Amino acid sequence: MTDTPPPPAIKPARPWFSSGPCAKPPGWSPDKLATQSLGRSHRSKLGKARLALCIDLMREVLEVPDTHRIGIVPGSDTGAVEMAMWTMLGARPVTTLAWESFGEGWVTDAVKQLKIDPTVIRAGYGELPDLGQVDWSNDVIFTWNGTTSGVRVPDGDWIADDREGLSIADATSAVFAQDIPWDKVDVLTFSWQKVLGGEGAHGVLILGPRAVERLESHTPPWPLPKVFRLVSKGKLAEGVFKGETINTPSMLAVEDAIFALEWGKSLGGLTAMKARADANAAALDRIVQDRDWLGHLARDPAVRSNTSVCLTLEGADDAMVKAMAKLLEEQDAAYDVAGYRDAPAGLRIWCGATVDTADIEALGPWLDWAYAAARA
Repeated sequence: MTDTPPPPAIKPARPWFSSGPCAKPPGWSPDKLATQSLGRSHRSKLGKARLALCIDLMREVLEVPDTHRIGIVPGSDTGAVEMAMWTMLGARPVTTLAWESFGEGWVTDAVKQLKIDPTVIRAGYGELPDLGQVDWSNDVIFTWNGTTSGVRVPDGDWIADDREGLSIADATSAVFAQDIPWDKVDVLTFSWQKVLGGEGAHGVLILGPRAVERLESHTPPWPLPKVFRLVSKGKLAEGVFKGETINTPSMLAVEDAIFALEWGKSLGGLTAMKARADANAAALDRIVQDRDWLGHLARDPAVRSNTSVCLTLEGADDAMVKAMAKLLEEQDAAYDVAGYRDAPAGLRIWCGATVDTADIEALGPWLDWAYAAARA
């Protein structure tokens, strides 16, 4: 039996590599959050002002044009996607794209819950489906960045300018790290818990003009829960997009998001946040290239994520991956790095903007150690 090697001497200073909730921004601590809104009604003048500030900061940092509305909604990214599906689908045929578990979740919603018999275009983990197959007379639902496979769409060029249907993008692990061409997106969703390192439970729904037109002209044939209702008397409920949330938000989570947004703004905004994610992904790729036993699940660099980077390990099964993750956590060297439960056995390392490149670089020797120890 092989002896377990000694652990490396240097640990990542912040070993948070989870793909959601992700690492907090550098310098974060609870005492740095504004507290004046805590214990206050979200309907108060102060509460609405803080919610409106959060929306304004998201627009500024994400560079969202004035043509698009931004709303804070319940249920994290899942709630935001399902709000869009339940309120807008049914007006025309639907195409769903799936190349990982969350995309498959939207397929299930369309097929089993809404029963709209969509066209389904699939690819396996690590691959991207043929985007040229998409018929843009349909409403199209897709993940911009597949969080559980590490595969993203390369850009928005495949989205037709003259589309008849809506483009509905689950972009929860893409925003703040990848370019979003807003003229190509009718509906975009995300949650604060990914690239911002914010708290869960709240989603963000961004609507372009064509989505608003759909909401005001189309009445779905199925019942709508109260938390999904975006239209009142045939018109968009504009208050939702000015901080008047549909249900009671956590003002603590809102203040946490404001902190992260102000941090991103202080760096230099979207350009700086994308650069940090790119630097982290490049550092992790150097680790992979230096090791014969490590590989990328997304083999094509053109469609490889710069946030949720998924890795393959030679000879590893789920049990070995779990053993590696346990060893790394016990050493406080890396937390929550096992791949998603439905994905092929491997690791998933979050490389978003809230992670420091030095910590990615320090992770390499620890992966060597955990791989050798788990095999031993």
